Amino acid sequence: MESFLYQASIYLAAAVIAVPIAARLGLGSVLGYLAAGIVIGPVLGLVGTETQDLQHFAEFGVVMMLFLIGLELEPRALWDMRHKLLGLGGAQVLLTMGAVMAAGMAFGLGWSTALAVGLVLSLSSTAIVLQTLSEKGLMQTGGGRSAFSVLLTQDIAVIPMLALMPLLAFPMLAQVGPNGEVLRPSELADHGHSMSLVEGLPGWGVTLVTLGAVALVILAGIYLIRPLFRYIHQAHLREMYTALALLIVLGIGFLMMLVGLSPALGTFLAGVVLANSEFRHELESDIEPFKGLLLGLFFITVGAGINFGMLFGDPLLLIGLTLGLILLKGVILFGLGLIFRLKGRDQWLFTLSLAQAGEFGFVLLSFSVQQNVLPRGLADQLLLVVALSMLITPLLFILYEVLSRRMAEADKSRPHDEITEQGTVIIAGIGRFGQIVNRLVQASGFTTVVLDHDMATIQLMRQFGFKGFFGDPTRPELLHAAGLHKASVLVVALDDPAAATRLVTFARQERPDLHIIARARDRVHVFQLVKAGANDVVREMFDSSLRAGRYVLENMGLTEYEAAQAETVFYHHDRDALRELAELWDPTLPADQNTAYVKRARELNKELEMMMLAKIESERPAEAG
Repeated sequence: MESFLYQASIYLAAAVIAVPIAARLGLGSVLGYLAAGIVIGPVLGLVGTETQDLQHFAEFGVVMMLFLIGLELEPRALWDMRHKLLGLGGAQVLLTMGAVMAAGMAFGLGWSTALAVGLVLSLSSTAIVLQTLSEKGLMQTGGGRSAFSVLLTQDIAVIPMLALMPLLAFPMLAQVGPNGEVLRPSELADHGHSMSLVEGLPGWGVTLVTLGAVALVILAGIYLIRPLFRYIHQAHLREMYTALALLIVLGIGFLMMLVGLSPALGTFLAGVVLANSEFRHELESDIEPFKGLLLGLFFITVGAGINFGMLFGDPLLLIGLTLGLILLKGVILFGLGLIFRLKGRDQWLFTLSLAQAGEFGFVLLSFSVQQNVLPRGLADQLLLVVALSMLITPLLFILYEVLSRRMAEADKSRPHDEITEQGTVIIAGIGRFGQIVNRLVQASGFTTVVLDHDMATIQLMRQFGFKGFFGDPTRPELLHAAGLHKASVLVVALDDPAAATRLVTFARQERPDLHIIARARDRVHVFQLVKAGANDVVREMFDSSLRAGRYVLENMGLTEYEAAQAETVFYHHDRDALRELAELWDPTLPADQNTAYVKRARELNKELEMMMLAKIESERPAEAG
């Protein structure tokens, strides 16, 4: 018991110290976890030989992550991804496997051994890549979605890989027992008892049992989970929801292991089945904390398990193999990105995010040694290559960020489009905000001229029939070419607050009579835009927050009409208050040190409360005496 508490304290302390430091330095949590593992393992030797056993436990973080991913994907969405799953993902696995196999044979490996190595190294790290994409907000980009499709294909491909491995067994690698007998894989590990449901079955029997297990997961998700949740709900105990969520994940994972399938794939399938369930959000909230903790533990065990003794014994070979693997996979991924029309930053994100080996490589390597496919010495070297490539992955994401910034700067400095049209409405910035404005104005019969400095966004607009011009909207010559001298309205919808303020300032100087509508990030940006000369300022989240607040009031007992009136009163009061506070705002002082500003803000809040209560009371019918 003391040993367990000691190990748990070491792992948790390492995570608590290292991860915030890595996050503050902009390196991401994954690199922090890996560094923590290296420090407590190879460097300080604070954790013992149980790291490998702990890693098997921590791999359930990957299982839970795929379950949560499945909850976000409806079956229809999965079907819509079939072309990328089969095309992009399938091509990546096959091409990488073939290239690694060819390289292995060139180094003198037999074809079966080289093929096994190709299978192991064709996979990438689902845990590191998805965690990093989510942290950095890159999941919804073109490169992020393509990377996710490939990772999903790889996870599915683990099943046929596990089925293929025994066929590649090399008899000379068979293990011999104490009496000279040849031990079968199931007899290794001191003749341990196996709980497999498919051991000893013929091929058709294994297939039937496997399909039966998959069908059981699907049917249970459709017909059993909902009644179970309703039954648990009657207990009115919060911890029972958590217990049921863990039971679903662990139970499905155990069932998949019994039939020789990947637990991660089984839970992913269950998540997809439950994606339309009314209990989906409950499952997400219950599983999320365990997923994060176990994933972090998994990354720490990867760092702690790196065999630096072997690395220092032959550093040139092992580091060379690791870098060679990353380079080889990168070239293949870059080529696939070209074929599947990924461009610019999306192509580099796709290439750099998937160039490593993955955690399922540990599983395949262990299985290949058991099945006499790979000799122990080669497997140990490959384990180190896999771990080193995973350790390098956060650095590849940092490289992507550097390239992304340089490409963004290059886009801004490249020649802008020749603007051949002028309109009564100029829209500067065509992101999510500007797109809605543009569609509404054009649909109402008015002409617009759209300017944006993101070439990919302009090209995407053109594919959907909306014309736009590439160029920096803050450049005076572009604004004049777009018709600033005769436009009626300028809409400033830029993502960069400083650029938006500069644009409003310039436009107001050029056209004192121009009506300027500007998008503001926050309250302080509102004051800046008002000072710069904007006529109407729209905060990004203000209207959607008002609508959410109105829904809250309706569910707290107000009628729809009363809630709508409260929303209207709040809107007009807040708009007038902002104008008044803008006069008191001093950009040289923090808001809490501006005495006049703070005093008037408090007075306005009191006025708002009184106005709201008076309005609601006046709208309610008099109660019967």
